[in-house]
Amino acid sequence: MTSTVPASLTRTAEDAALQAVLLDMDGTLVDTEGFWWDAEVEVFADLGHRLDEAWRDVVVGGPMTRSAGYLIEVTGADVSLDELTVLLNDRFEKRIARGVPLMPGAERLLAELAGHGIPTALVSASHRRIIDQVLDSLRPHHFALTVAGDEVSRTKPHPEPYLTAAAGFGADPERCAVIEDTATGVAAAEAAGCRVVAVPSVAPIAPAAGRLVVGSLEEVDLALLRRLVAAPY
Repeated sequence: MTSTVPASLTRTAEDAALQAVLLDMDGTLVDTEGFWWDAEVEVFADLGHRLDEAWRDVVVGGPMTRSAGYLIEVTGADVSLDELTVLLNDRFEKRIARGVPLMPGAERLLAELAGHGIPTALVSASHRRIIDQVLDSLRPHHFALTVAGDEVSRTKPHPEPYLTAAAGFGADPERCAVIEDTATGVAAAEAAGCRVVAVPSVAPIAPAAGRLVVGSLEEVDLALLRRLVAAPY
């Protein structure tokens, strides 16, 4: 479902101004959610287990520890969480070694934000080693700040990653716009007090107060983000 922010709700006061834009990575800016599932399927096949497609919605979009822990539990695989995390990151890195496809509208949006000097952060549940490799495709200069899942004590759906990013800019979370593709990420952003643009990649996300749901990043531009932050709940 797609909703819109009324055009009449424009920035009318300095205290309603957009201060920063915080973006998720996998499934939001880069089309890699399927890469993670493929990596999980391959790793568990090597361990002698076949993953059920029904588990995909459970693990995609979540933090590595939660996803890996769930798959160990449901398969009964004889592997520790730390060992599995390494195996999954290694397999994923091999898949993205030649670059990753950007989501439609991602490059244009990032260029627009950079062109207007909007502080922009990448906030991902992926580990630093993965983020740094994907940044080669996204172009690091687009982001003044990046927050990785293994650099916070509590990752999504906890608000800490988005609170960390906002604090890094000295920004009020309520004046930050977050772009996310999963319910887990949306929950983290909203718990931090941010306004959210949801671009669902795997499962539907319903509109809500302070949240805009769109079909793709092609529908998102700086003017829309400013209106979203300025709009009352």
